[in-house]
Amino acid sequence: ELLGATKRINVNIQDADGLSPLHHAALSGNKELISLLLEAQAAVDIKDHKGMRPLHYAAWQGKTEPMKMLLKTGSSVNGQSEEGQIPLHLSAQHGHYDGSEMLLQHQSNPCISDAAGKTPLDFACEFGRVAVVQLLLSSNMCAAMLEPKPSDPNGVSPLHLAAKNGHIDVIRLLIQAGIDINRQSECGTALHQAALCGKTEVVRLLLDVRVRNTLSQTALDIVNQFTTTQASREIKQLLRDASAAMQVRALKDYCNNYDLTSLNIKAGDIITVHSPHFATIVKYFLMLSYTVIPSFLLWGFCPYLGLLFLFKYMFCGIS
Repeated sequence: ELLGATKRINVNIQDADGLSPLHHAALSGNKELISLLLEAQAAVDIKDHKGMRPLHYAAWQGKTEPMKMLLKTGSSVNGQSEEGQIPLHLSAQHGHYDGSEMLLQHQSNPCISDAAGKTPLDFACEFGRVAVVQLLLSSNMCAAMLEPKPSDPNGVSPLHLAAKNGHIDVIRLLIQAGIDINRQSECGTALHQAALCGKTEVVRLLLDVRVRNTLSQTALDIVNQFTTTQASREIKQLLRDASAAMQVRALKDYCNNYDLTSLNIKAGDIITVHSPHFATIVKYFLMLSYTVIPSFLLWGFCPYLGLLFLFKYMFCGIS
């Protein structure tokens, strides 16, 4: 009634926080109010003191009908707030699947980063919004979203954020989408993050103790330095067990025609020894010269030692 009064009201008047009546209507999801205000020429993209438009508030609340009305009236789907966030950032962060889908259908750009360097995918991964993560990864911009962001000086990826918070299902989706699990940030890989934060199941999934961060620390180094919880003790054991594995590279071809069960190896092949005890013994014997005791003599005396000297003769590249 006031909107139709003889003395016309300023429909775009703002309160102390810069919120207009349309902001409040979008926040509450009141379709009737939104319709009345838009008919009265309310500015659809009016900004509050944080640069937030009514569409930001509707997306934050996951109100699809109000979002549809605002978009139909011409609201900017990629308009950024003072913090650099578009409505899709807020919708993804709060796990609103339908709202996020609507914004993408209206050409929202999921690769836009906010002032902190985070994309909508980053927020969805950080807060464990599995359905929204799946939605974003199914878009035609999936590959671009998984690439390192020049706008983020820390080099943090969606995988780092998911690993830090223990979102195992999100991590599986990211791995399936082809994200680089060894990507480095200033704090190391996602494995470093998971180890530091005590996310045991994530560590099991990402385990790769040969990766080091920019300070040449392994994930085990970080756990030893910063954590003392029960979860960290279990993670320490996982990392110790994995670190006992050893890789060697063949220097030349080897084939035993007299034993059909033996390994046939070509120069350049990499062999991984997983047994912690055997790996330790191999490392010790590889420090010896293989000319001290010819390996063919050892086969008759001790096949195990013979195998070790064969390793010395055939391989290099201990890691």
